[in-house]
Amino acid sequence: MDELAPILVIGLVIFLFLLLSSIVKIVPEYERLVVLALGKYAGTRGPGITFIIPLLETARRVDLRERFLEIPRQTAISKDNTAIDIDFLVYYRVVNPKLSILEVENVVAASLNIAATTLRAVIGDIELDDVLSKREAINDVLRVKLDEVTERWGLKVTRVEIREVEPPKLVQEAMNRQMSAERERRATVTRAEGERSAAIMVAEGEKQSAILTAEGEKQSLVLRAEGERQAQVLLAQGRALALEALFKEAKDVDEKTLMLQYLDTLRAVGSSSSTKFVIPMELTGLANRVTAAITNAGAPTPPSSTNGSNGSAP
Repeated sequence: MDELAPILVIGLVIFLFLLLSSIVKIVPEYERLVVLALGKYAGTRGPGITFIIPLLETARRVDLRERFLEIPRQTAISKDNTAIDIDFLVYYRVVNPKLSILEVENVVAASLNIAATTLRAVIGDIELDDVLSKREAINDVLRVKLDEVTERWGLKVTRVEIREVEPPKLVQEAMNRQMSAERERRATVTRAEGERSAAIMVAEGEKQSAILTAEGEKQSLVLRAEGERQAQVLLAQGRALALEALFKEAKDVDEKTLMLQYLDTLRAVGSSSSTKFVIPMELTGLANRVTAAITNAGAPTPPSSTNGSNGSAP
C-alpha cells in the first residue's frame, strides 16, 4: 500500500493538471474560441483567459489573422480554346469565427476547391491575349467571385494574385515569333523615323546655310555700296575743297600773271618734238592783251597825287 501511494499522488497531479488545462484556456489577441455546449453554439470567447466546462463544452480555435492559400497549377481553357496553366495566391482572413466553424467542415479546403473552379470559369470567358495582358482585371474578377462564395463561410477574400500563366509550347513559339516580328517592325519604323529626322535636319541645315549665305552676300553688297558711296562723297568733298582752295588762290592773281602762265603753257605745248601748230582761238584779244602788258611794263610809273601836290610851290 505504501508503494502505491507515490504513484497515486503522481497520477492525481497529472489528472488535476490535465483538468485544469482543459478548464482554463489562454486565448491570444489574434484568436477566438468557438464554444459548443452539448453540441449547441454557446458563443465566441476571447481574447484573454477563458474557462471551459469539461465534458459539457468543447472549444475550437479560429485564427483571425490574414492568411493565404497557394492554389496549385490549374489547367484552364480560354475562350479561344487554348489550354493555359495558371497558379495563383488567395489572401483571406476570418471575419466571423462562428460561420467558419458551423457552416463548413474545413474552410481552407473548401476555399481551395472553390478557387480552382472559379478560376476555370473566369478564364473560360477570356481570350488568351487578354489573359496574358489583363492580369489585374482577372485578379479583381477572381477576388469578387470568391468573396461572394466564401462570405457565407465567414471568410473575407482580400486579394488574389496570379503568379504565372503558361500557355502551350506551340503557342509560346508563335508568340516568340510574333514578338520577334513586332520588334523588327519597331526597329524598322525607328530606323525610318531616324532617317527621316536626319533628312529633315540636313535639309534644315542646308536651308539655314543658304539663308546665312544670302544674308552674308547681301550685307557684303550693302557694305561695299556704302563704302563706294562714302568714297565718292569723300572724293567729291576733296575736289570741292581743292576747287575752293584754287578759287581762293586765283582771286589773288592779277591779269599779268595769268597772261604769263598762259604764254608759258603755249610755249611748253609748242616745244614738243612733234609738229604742232598752236593757234589760240582768241588770237586778237590775246595780242591786244600782250601789247598792253608790254606797254605797261615799259612805261614809267606816274607820280602820285601826293607828290604832285608837294612839288608845286605856291
